[in-house]
Amino acid sequence: MLLLLLRPGNTKPVIINHKILKVRKIYLAVFLFAFCFSGMAQQASKSEATRTIFAYGGNFNKQFMRYVRALTKKENPKICFLPTATGDNANVILAWYNACEELNMRPYVQRVYVASYTEKKTFEENLLSMDAIVVGGGNTLNMMAIWKAQGIDTVLRKAYNKGIILAGGSAGSLCWFQGGTTDSRPRDLSIVQGLGFIQTSHCPHYHSEPLRKPLYFENILKGRLNPGYAIDDLAGIVFENEKYVRSVAVDEKSNTYYVSVIDGKVDEKLLPVGEILK
Repeated sequence: MLLLLLRPGNTKPVIINHKILKVRKIYLAVFLFAFCFSGMAQQASKSEATRTIFAYGGNFNKQFMRYVRALTKKENPKICFLPTATGDNANVILAWYNACEELNMRPYVQRVYVASYTEKKTFEENLLSMDAIVVGGGNTLNMMAIWKAQGIDTVLRKAYNKGIILAGGSAGSLCWFQGGTTDSRPRDLSIVQGLGFIQTSHCPHYHSEPLRKPLYFENILKGRLNPGYAIDDLAGIVFENEKYVRSVAVDEKSNTYYVSVIDGKVDEKLLPVGEILK
């Protein structure tokens, strides 16, 4: 439809085509929608943090702590130690502080054997204010039970989704996976369930404890455990967004592996170490 208008003081008519106006409005609406959607997508991309886990096979040391610090990508990060698996043992806490000496970081400790009178912040307030959380070794089964009772398992999931670096060895690495074998019960090594952030099984102390490897093979072969990652004491694996990224080690003798079943037999795949930590 065409509409004729006369401008004031001008006898020449102005022709307005409503079809053209309608098309222009549609194009403008599409452009505005695309612009807003693009901005929202970019904002979501910026706000989505990378979920990172650094699992090593044995106890913490200065090389591992230096690497955890580097993973935070911060100049002076806040790194908290969770000694739950040893019952907040004072000697283990002292060893943690010694491992952090001379490193450009701020070390903290989150004990679980606490009282309301002395603790003015919740576990969530403390842990979610950190740049990295390191879990120590010890009794995995007891640690998992305490975390669940205290709600720390839920807090760690929030920390993981927030992009706070999660790390640890032995019980402190086993906890991030679906499960694995533990010495947390009397006599025999047995299966324990972890938090399941990484949806595979895990075996720490792969070569340092003789019973670990054959039992891990048996459990995977018989379907008691899913295929998963085995790590020597002085080696570690970095996962990002639940995916294997790289292997590191303190020396050239230590390695990491992926253990699965192929054609009814256990397959042990060596994962090349990309960096020797200094």
